[in-house]
Amino acid sequence: MSDAAAAPPSDAAKPPLLRITGLHASVDGRPILQGIDLTVESGRVHAVMGPNGSGKSTLANVLLGNPAYEVTAGSILFKGEDITSWATDVRGKAGIFLAFQDPESIGGVPVIQFLRQALSARRGTDLSVLEVRLLMMEWMEKLGMDPAFGERHLNDGFSGGEKKRNEILQMAMLEPELAVLDETDSGLDVDALRTVARGVHTVRSARPDLGVLVISHYQRMLEELDADRVHVLVDGRIVDEGGPELGARLEAEGYDAWRT
Repeated sequence: MSDAAAAPPSDAAKPPLLRITGLHASVDGRPILQGIDLTVESGRVHAVMGPNGSGKSTLANVLLGNPAYEVTAGSILFKGEDITSWATDVRGKAGIFLAFQDPESIGGVPVIQFLRQALSARRGTDLSVLEVRLLMMEWMEKLGMDPAFGERHLNDGFSGGEKKRNEILQMAMLEPELAVLDETDSGLDVDALRTVARGVHTVRSARPDLGVLVISHYQRMLEELDADRVHVLVDGRIVDEGGPELGARLEAEGYDAWRT
């Protein structure tokens, strides 16, 4: 066998972490996404920005396979595999994570119990409470969180900032390969936003190959996360792409220049 034949494939030959092609989706028969093309690479932070009603949260829900959203055309490839028809739990086990805009509260379910179930499903093995507690305590220290947080009921009585920090804790422990942050900055003051952004940086430092797709209205979030690429979503379509300077332009000029 020649050296060329024996050589492993280069990174350049690998498919991107996420590739969305010609994606159309509707809710209750009403078209929302009108042909999305978007690529996210491992280890990079991509931001999707757009006005209210542009389809940002629809895109996040479609990526996680929410059954209320119907894909009518196009495809979603994760690491080169077509996941367009995969169920939500299958996508989660495969390594896709969604941080919700408004995380659901579940009274009676402690954070640690929820994490044990989620992490066991992700790893495909039944983890003990002790294993999960040790990992949780390790990450809480890294994220600057009160250890008592793990005994509280999931998002029950949490402030907006606590809910978002809990999402970052989940992201850290579940070790996804792609994290979709759906308006994680929504409802946060400047200090809380910076705390969440520091948490994302901490997780990325531990897992530099993590790809992040952040959906946001605000340039401040892009600055805090050091976004590599900005995608402008208007009326269900990606109408422009560029570097961080594009986010600054949107902040200064708004979306009128991109509206049809």
